[in-house]
Amino acid sequence: MSSVCGGPRLMLYNIQAKISLDIDYVRETANRALPLCVKEAVSDSPLGGLQEVEVSIVSAEDISEVHGRFLDDATATDVITFDYGEIIVSADMAEDRASGFGHSTERELVLYIIHGLLHLAGYNDKSDGESEEMSSIQATIWENSC
Repeated sequence: MSSVCGGPRLMLYNIQAKISLDIDYVRETANRALPLCVKEAVSDSPLGGLQEVEVSIVSAEDISEVHGRFLDDATATDVITFDYGEIIVSADMAEDRASGFGHSTERELVLYIIHGLLHLAGYNDKSDGESEEMSSIQATIWENSC
């Protein structure tokens, strides 16, 4: 929950109880990633004007409900980002994918948080070109944070 000089403060909440997580690791790593994301922000992006970014770690059921309510797709997803500074990440999805990639659930969650922060920083992943650019920046920030 540290504040970045000239940038937003990250607030992290673990609202799910199914998966045991090292929340301190996730918080500390996400806080290392935050200034790197701020540095990459495009002008007039939502991230530049926020004082706080709220990240909630939720269950697959909860993220499916939010996905359905706000994006008209009731399937589970990894991360949902709202321009007003809320990022919702799925612990279940992170646990499922992390083992396949050979790293911890916590590292996968940090990747989702960085992805959400980059959306707030003005990046999109709707087209192939946008996705490639965002993925490259995301990978660099992730490796420099973890």
